[in-house]
Amino acid sequence: MSVTFTVNGQSRTVDVPGDMPLLWVLRDVLDLKGTKFGCGISQCGACTVHLNGTPIRSCRRAVSTVANAEITTIEGLSPDGSHPLQVAWRDLDVAQCGYCQAGQLMSAAALLKRNPRPTEAEIDAAMSGNLCRCATYLRIRQAILTAAGIAATQAGGLKSGSQE
Repeated sequence: MSVTFTVNGQSRTVDVPGDMPLLWVLRDVLDLKGTKFGCGISQCGACTVHLNGTPIRSCRRAVSTVANAEITTIEGLSPDGSHPLQVAWRDLDVAQCGYCQAGQLMSAAALLKRNPRPTEAEIDAAMSGNLCRCATYLRIRQAILTAAGIAATQAGGLKSGSQE
């Protein structure tokens, strides 16, 4: 089956079985290795990507269901690593093993897009579906709060007309 969709801003066409999970299309066909396989049953969040701006689990999403859709993977969050979440993740040394981090970042990015100034409770609720075996949950929460502050500062600077 031929399926065309947009991945990280580029139109892509793949010829794969329609029931092939999006995760494997991304990793094995399109060579985007940032999205990880965790549990395979949509429970851990390691495979989280954005489908038309909404976070989804790619391990159980058939590629046939994303025809003409826009997919964003961790590679598309920010090509140069300058997204406020990526900056906060690095500055706060969030990752230990790092395996779940792409999914964590993608869920956090969707949260901040919906709610640029979330409370700790809102962060905990939004991130509750992403599991971290290293238990870096407190650092993840702090990084999201930090990224929200960075984004607010950047937006404020742009609104006031400063050139940074």
